[in-house]
Amino acid sequence: MSQWDGKSKGTLLGYKIFVFFIKKVGIQSAYFILYFVSSYYFLFLKKSNRAIFYYFNKRQGFSYFKSKQMVFKSYYTFGQTIIDKISISAGMRNKFSYEFDGIEILKKALAEKKGGVLISAHIGNFEIAEHFFGEIDLDFQINLVTSDLEHSTIKNYLESISQKPNVKFIIIQDDLSHVFEINNALANNELICFTGDRYFEGAKSLSENLLGQEARFPAGPFLIASRLQVPVIFVYVMKEANLHYHLYAREAKVKHRDAKGLLLAYIESVESILKKYPLQWFNYFDFWNQLENQTKK
Repeated sequence: MSQWDGKSKGTLLGYKIFVFFIKKVGIQSAYFILYFVSSYYFLFLKKSNRAIFYYFNKRQGFSYFKSKQMVFKSYYTFGQTIIDKISISAGMRNKFSYEFDGIEILKKALAEKKGGVLISAHIGNFEIAEHFFGEIDLDFQINLVTSDLEHSTIKNYLESISQKPNVKFIIIQDDLSHVFEINNALANNELICFTGDRYFEGAKSLSENLLGQEARFPAGPFLIASRLQVPVIFVYVMKEANLHYHLYAREAKVKHRDAKGLLLAYIESVESILKKYPLQWFNYFDFWNQLENQTKK
């Protein structure tokens, strides 16, 4: 199955080791240790290796040998984004530089005082977006709509070493009470953020082609965003060289109650980012539901 199981790799001890080196020696020292961690993942995480190799080889069209190289680079880049997130959250924001592309779209949405919906993906490093907004003095509340399936011990530890975030979490509930929280946040001119690229078993989904192959996407973000009659913006925060990040914001043209049309616009947006940043696709599972089929052949 191509749905995500809600769990990410990593142990509490691993995070503590990286935090120690970040604080005591520096960010680059943590990057150095990351080579060994990435090598371990590359050698031993066969299931995620197959999934990310498929992405590079079949969906991006890289050769077999280049795809193998990209698998290692993908783990290393993903690790860097985690280190960067920890560093920035712990008060080292001034170590990084930031570039803004489309920020006027966010300013315009806030000026309309209707709130807005941000839709991102598990590409780049969207979790540091709030620190971007601080650079340009945009004072607003972000509400991240999410399940609560991450490892609570790691989450609690990271919260203990981080500065107080300007992000509230709206937890998806079976009784749909999260919909009322979303409406209340929008009424307060706050931003609601979804990721549109992972669905869970039993949840409604929509099917469409991404990078030339059919995949399934969570229906919720697109159903909700297409019905709210508020600005909808695709937002990505992409890592570049030398501790530099680039924020992209693109306004979506949304027809009322046209969830499928919004999904198609989202896919076009994601594909354009992945063309420029192929390494920063961080869905390490059978996203296109092709690997199980290959095994059976």
